[in-house]
Amino acid sequence: MNIGNIIFKLREDRGWTQEQTAGLLGISRAALSHYEKNRREPDSETLSKFADLFNVSVDYLVGRTTIPHITLDEPVRKFVDQLELSEEEILRKFDLTIDGVKLSPEEARNFIAFVRAARNMNRQ
Repeated sequence: MNIGNIIFKLREDRGWTQEQTAGLLGISRAALSHYEKNRREPDSETLSKFADLFNVSVDYLVGRTTIPHITLDEPVRKFVDQLELSEEEILRKFDLTIDGVKLSPEEARNFIAFVRAARNMNRQ
């Protein structure tokens, strides 16, 4: 499935009109129609708005995964947007914990390596 079909299905599943959906996104109804009919593809900012509105991941919208609901909660997303976890300074500043136990620097690096590997697997 392509982006337009996915956007159309998500909107239809909610029973929203193009006018309602476009208003929620801050775009014109015509632009939404072009996206749904695959005449145009949304830019990254608009793609993020679609993901937030429908509570799905951008990966789901672009067809990289069939699992729609793997998204970050708003506070987590804001935190992640500000961090690059591989930076040593960040690892020293923040107490990253799992099950209430602080991760050692080596565990944190292993965690980062795991996330990167998982992302690479999802891209294939």
